[in-house]
Amino acid sequence: MKIQELFAYLRVKDAAKAIAFYTKAFGAKEKFRLTEPSGRVGHAELDFGGTTVMLADEYPEYDIRGPTALGGTTVAIHLHVDNADEVIRRAVEAGATILREPKDEFYGERSGTVRDPFGHEWSVGHHLEEISPEEMQRRYTEMMQGG
Repeated sequence: MKIQELFAYLRVKDAAKAIAFYTKAFGAKEKFRLTEPSGRVGHAELDFGGTTVMLADEYPEYDIRGPTALGGTTVAIHLHVDNADEVIRRAVEAGATILREPKDEFYGERSGTVRDPFGHEWSVGHHLEEISPEEMQRRYTEMMQGG
């Protein structure tokens, strides 16, 4: 078996608003959407700098629900960008909530976390320095020991 691709597929309440948010906040480009006559989005694809994210409205009749319907999410999406502070600022201006302010992290990135208005969490970061896995583990251990 050979894996060809992997896509995140987001389920949201009000996919049309989510598409507008992701376009404004993260600069995603809408590739296409399939819309029912009622307006419900059955499928849409967004281009995040060469990576496709799929999304659709909730379909409770098929037990397809988004994070707000479930009371939270267990997944975070990491968005690697040129300037994390700027992207987080733009996301907040578009309606996201800051969960973790951007800061320089032990793993060589400056990153922070936001929750979008649809309940999905986005870790947004940019590269600061190259770090070997061994050095990252050393720094992590030190941090976890209160150092």
